[in-house]
Amino acid sequence: MSGANEPKVPWSGRGNRFTDEEIDYIVEAMKTADPMTQGRYQAEFECNFAGFVEQKYAFAVTSGTAALQMAAALTRVGPGDDVIMPAHTFAASAIPFGQMGANLVWADIDPDTLVVTGDAIARVLTPKTKVIVVVHLYGLMVDMDPIMKLAKERGILVVEDCAQSLGATDDKDRQAGSIGDFGCYSFHTHKNMSTLGEGGMLTVRDDDLAAVVPGLRHNGMRGFDFAQDEYWKPAMSNVDFDWDNIWPYNFCMGEVQCAAGIVQLRRVNDMNAKRDQRARRFAEALSGFPELVFQHTPDGYHNIRYCLPARYDGTETDATRDDFMRRMAHHHQVKMVVQYYPLYRYPMFIKAGFGDADCPETDRFFDSMVSFPFHEWMPDDQFEYMLDATRETLDTLRRDAA
Repeated sequence: MSGANEPKVPWSGRGNRFTDEEIDYIVEAMKTADPMTQGRYQAEFECNFAGFVEQKYAFAVTSGTAALQMAAALTRVGPGDDVIMPAHTFAASAIPFGQMGANLVWADIDPDTLVVTGDAIARVLTPKTKVIVVVHLYGLMVDMDPIMKLAKERGILVVEDCAQSLGATDDKDRQAGSIGDFGCYSFHTHKNMSTLGEGGMLTVRDDDLAAVVPGLRHNGMRGFDFAQDEYWKPAMSNVDFDWDNIWPYNFCMGEVQCAAGIVQLRRVNDMNAKRDQRARRFAEALSGFPELVFQHTPDGYHNIRYCLPARYDGTETDATRDDFMRRMAHHHQVKMVVQYYPLYRYPMFIKAGFGDADCPETDRFFDSMVSFPFHEWMPDDQFEYMLDATRETLDTLRRDAA
């Protein structure tokens, strides 16, 4: 039951809930883990995750942003280098590369799939392009083959931002994050699986780059490069650069969070399947209303449906996106949102000198987008209520225009 001031269908801050069995496993880790970070749970989580996403190396970190920060550092990108990425994404896709001093170059999205394309990237390539950041957004993978062809021809590194796409696959049954040089994942509370609020994972393809990650992740710590006659001498551990002037971080994930990741990873495919089933039902039930255009999933692709976004087109009814959301919010008490300014519209990026872009599809989508509440644990009656409310709202806007 909703309280007097609460929406009937809230925008939840939790993408899923833990089962009793998962909670028991996590509590056991709380009781027994020693140490409480970088222990056996981390090792197991990283091993299981690497197998799941079909990569050789996986490193647990404190957030998806931390994974992107480490990837940015590993690309050695800096002043004078161009980094191409879609303008329609969460700000964390871009911030780490801006922190490295690179020039951010915005690519447009496809109007149907809402993700970046090889053609859009090719239009903004320059001789200075060193990195391409591909964002698999809302749960749908980007078509990677044309992008990887461009990258290989020009010696460009590819970072896959998979924060919203763990478990998504393409028409060749490849996992999101398994194709580029780096894969960056998030286990934030909103995501399809979570490690107790925050967490992330970095996957690395190259052996030599992977060898740098442990020191980069944990303050440059390492063993000594000589035999110690007595284990306490000269000290507990050594600290050094892996690469000159690339300062390390402290992005180590705790053991209890890793335990949560272990159990959630076992169930993520089932949770993703439930999301996909619901998204399909929602779109099919509203197929008679062309005012709502949902994200297109190409044949053979598995969309894990992190969110349920749509474009609202009120051309025929002379209604706006805000008219639609206003009735949903105030009359039906369904809390929808509008996500992600085009990055070049945010004050941060404008002040940093990245306010120019030629991304008409990005602008068009943002100015008409809606996003429905879509947490995995939404009760069936709330889901059905939201569907009925959407139908009623669209019918009302049509009648008002008659």
